[in-house]
Amino acid sequence: MATTALPSNLAATFAPMSARRLLVFGGIALIAGGMLFGDIFAVFVLHQNGGRTGETLLAATQAAAAQDPAGVRAAFTRIGSLLEDRGTKVDTHVHMTDAGYLALLLALLQPYVALPSQRKKRLAKLFIAGGVLLPTGIFLIHYVGLAYSPFPVIGWASVLADSAGALLIIALLGEAWGLWKYFRGDRAASIEPELAPDDSWSKRALLSGGTLLVLLGFLYGAWYAALDLYPEEKQETTILTALTDQSASDNRRAMNQSVNDYGKLAGAKAVSIAAHSHAIEFGLLAMLLSFMQPYVYLRETWKRRWILVLLAGSTILPVFVLLEPKLGLVAGGIADVGGLMVIIALIGMLVGVLRYSGRADAGGVAQ
Repeated sequence: MATTALPSNLAATFAPMSARRLLVFGGIALIAGGMLFGDIFAVFVLHQNGGRTGETLLAATQAAAAQDPAGVRAAFTRIGSLLEDRGTKVDTHVHMTDAGYLALLLALLQPYVALPSQRKKRLAKLFIAGGVLLPTGIFLIHYVGLAYSPFPVIGWASVLADSAGALLIIALLGEAWGLWKYFRGDRAASIEPELAPDDSWSKRALLSGGTLLVLLGFLYGAWYAALDLYPEEKQETTILTALTDQSASDNRRAMNQSVNDYGKLAGAKAVSIAAHSHAIEFGLLAMLLSFMQPYVYLRETWKRRWILVLLAGSTILPVFVLLEPKLGLVAGGIADVGGLMVIIALIGMLVGVLRYSGRADAGGVAQ
């Protein structure tokens, strides 16, 4: 463990309970929590949900072939419930991690928010509270539904999510107001110092690795959009049209094959989009974390280890997500391990930031 004193100019940029410190703590914790939830969802819910959706779609076509409108209605109601279950969990994962990204970005912007420090702290607390409550409300939507709600189409979980979203909007508007004041020339209220200059290996590795991940993510997205997106949409229409015709003729074997084909196509589309988005998101995460490295109070050896683990996991996850249609659950398992590597690296960095805070607050500052 590191035992050296902290430079006084560096400690001044991370004052106790400052807005920047709150946003860094909250941001890393939100990202780690969102990724952990996403990993659990991928292992225990995603594939099972997809399998049940396919089975229910087949049941709907069989009910249509049997001219059973009640059965068709029940099957599509079940499909709607399954899609809501999946959608709310995906949104929980996305909103929690994205709130974390925004928190880290706001931490970088604090020197340029021309507001009193106490007001900036309140905005930071408001943002972190919204970042926690919004995904919580989204997660509960599927389970709470409209129970005890006075509204005909909005449940209490939706009210919680919408209220949390309003908190985030208020916090962001406050930050935007401070930025506007700063760029209008108001410097009196902006007392938080700028980030200390840093040219360490850790920062360079995260910046370069993050940039490369973003570039690869965009390149793959462009390739997918140019070569696969429209053919897959055409194939989807063809399969659904054939499924309708097969249902009308009560061709059970063909219906089974069409449902399987539709499931494979949906899976191929999902993994392509997931690989594209995760590569870009992990790249942005690495770039944001590069600016936080001066506050990770660990030995350089350990900092490098966590960075290598993070970049390796950030590469493994999208690559093996993309390979799932070919390698099946083996690729899915390796992708989940990649996600776990990113989570472990984030927790390691969060521990380093906590150690930095403790050291700085205890007075371990070099004059």
